Amino acid sequence: MTDVVMPQMGESIVEGTLTKWLKKPGERIERDQPLFEISTDKVDTEIPSPAAGTLAEVLVEEGKTVSINTVVARIEEDGAAAPPQPAAPHAEAKPPQVEDRAPVPPEPASEPAGPLSPLVRKLAREHQIDLGRVKGTGAGGRITKQDVEAYLAQQAAPAPAPPMEDAAPAPPPLPPSGQARTRIEPLSGMRAKIAEHMLLSRRTSAHVTTIHRVDMTRVARMRERHKADFQARYGFSLTYLPFIVRASSVALREFPLLNASLDGGNIIYHNEIHIGVAVALENGLIVPVIRGADEKNVLGIQRAIVDLAARARSRQLKPDEVQGGTFSITNFGSFGSLLGTPIINQPQVAILGVGTVDKTPVVVDDAIAIRSICHLSLSFDHRLIDGALADQFMTRLKQVLENWSEEVL
Repeated sequence: MTDVVMPQMGESIVEGTLTKWLKKPGERIERDQPLFEISTDKVDTEIPSPAAGTLAEVLVEEGKTVSINTVVARIEEDGAAAPPQPAAPHAEAKPPQVEDRAPVPPEPASEPAGPLSPLVRKLAREHQIDLGRVKGTGAGGRITKQDVEAYLAQQAAPAPAPPMEDAAPAPPPLPPSGQARTRIEPLSGMRAKIAEHMLLSRRTSAHVTTIHRVDMTRVARMRERHKADFQARYGFSLTYLPFIVRASSVALREFPLLNASLDGGNIIYHNEIHIGVAVALENGLIVPVIRGADEKNVLGIQRAIVDLAARARSRQLKPDEVQGGTFSITNFGSFGSLLGTPIINQPQVAILGVGTVDKTPVVVDDAIAIRSICHLSLSFDHRLIDGALADQFMTRLKQVLENWSEEVL
């Protein structure tokens, strides 16, 4: 029998919500075939089966939030001996003796029926709901997330006005004039956890941001020269992002403190450079990790970015692909943003924000020239990194990009 556990989808993740079972007890499952879906603040994804066999039992129902490494199901592997079936009772057999134990007292009337999942309790706290007023539709009267959402929707609906005695008949209702002024919708599990971890990061790190203007003209020319070949050979575009990841790897190797993390009073220096690249999803954000980024060229980095982003949006990322990052990059320039001040991805100590690349008139050798300009913003943890070191890192990053000479094919 193989235990199926709730995986850890990132260093700071301690729990996950099991949103959907893709197999039912008794059904056949192959190894690595999707078994269930989960939601955390970092990812909504499908979790593959760890073994081939039959789904013997489901221990955690849909909608329940449990801690990482909790056993959520068990799989009877191929070739395993089937568990012995209980023998049918003899017609004249006496009923089994009941153990002498104290009666279980009933739950107080003010408490809702059935156990409450952490997600339900969290929703109740956020919306100040008396769960004794919520009717549970789950097994044994358990209150589910859907019950709480239905209660919220019911409370948001306007109550009908009581009839007035001896009053003139009410005028006919006015025709509808557009949508309601407000709409109440609870945060999704992923959105709620993103909010929680962003606040945690702001409370943990002393955030400071430095912004540098970078002349990307040499990179832009090389990209223009090779982008058609990239598309024809590999089936994907050549963007600015792999150049920035590559340059960041060079600078991180020279300034290892920005690739470190803090653990209480200790500095943890990471010998490997694993760069997380933020990917925007329909309902949130995820940061898959490019492992050994300093060992890859522009082609390898671009291939990794395309692959990770595609699998993030199709909910196919594996647990180890969203954890272990030592530095992060967020490319808000792809949405037209000029610059920003990103929040550090804990437990890292720095994150690089990439603005859009625009053709801009600048002064070059006392003359006006049109150059491809990008603003890069580094948010860093001032508990560990001083402004001088942060600017030295950015200056080195800028030098690599402005004097780009490495071939991409």
